[in-house]
Amino acid sequence: MSEPVQTIAQMQLISRAFRRSLWSQVHPMMLLALLLPFFVVLAGSVLLLLFFWAPLTEWLRHGMETWPVVAQVETWLLAVGLFSLQLWLVPILATFILLPLSGVVGLAVAAVVIMPLVLRHLGNGRYADVERRGRWGFATSAWNATWVLLVFGVGWLLTLPLWLFPPLALALPTLWWTFAFTCMLRMDALVEHASPEERRLLLRRHNGGYWSLGLICALLSLLPPAWLFLPVFSSLLFAHYSLEALRILRSSAPVAPAQAAPERANSVPSISHHSEVRS
Repeated sequence: MSEPVQTIAQMQLISRAFRRSLWSQVHPMMLLALLLPFFVVLAGSVLLLLFFWAPLTEWLRHGMETWPVVAQVETWLLAVGLFSLQLWLVPILATFILLPLSGVVGLAVAAVVIMPLVLRHLGNGRYADVERRGRWGFATSAWNATWVLLVFGVGWLLTLPLWLFPPLALALPTLWWTFAFTCMLRMDALVEHASPEERRLLLRRHNGGYWSLGLICALLSLLPPAWLFLPVFSSLLFAHYSLEALRILRSSAPVAPAQAAPERANSVPSISHHSEVRS
């Protein structure tokens, strides 16, 4: 398949997955599934604020005092009778550090816990014909979620100073959330149904499609109300896309040759036998 044709096919799969995910989201089981990630994010936020808010704000305040540029701006603002930069900037920075960490933990819970519920729901309905050939599903999902969490957390903290530049303040969160959604959910959407060989082939063939799905989810995540439904909706989106791609892959696989050759071989003696009888 040529690259333009493959791109068009992926866009069609994305559009189909998006429509089906909207319909699946209003199912009572999927509406009930919204509660788990919500409470996980809520509990994670409370725990992070209780145990890390004070040391984090103290560390940020101490760091800002040692930055010459920030100290000069602070002195100038206080001299003209305005406000303290540290008083406003430190809580904002601490919020931007802690809240995304609780969000990505909620996404990890959605990937490891919610995704199996989504796959079971879809597997009993629209994709009942897609056979489960995966192995070590939970272990693979847990390991995948762990390394994505680590990379996301470290990358988010290291690139946080770049948020001071206006274009990067929007581009960097979108980049990191695209990475989190894509790398965490594409594996979990395939791990139960696809064999390791099928999984590798689909991840390579639909790499652009998966990153497009991750970008869509990342752009939605910029809207705070979207986090009420995004953990489950993103799981549905990746599951619909992956299961349909797996179904297409298996349907396009070469069919094993039937027992035509032996039957043909057996029919030849039969013809010669009749000819002998007729003669």
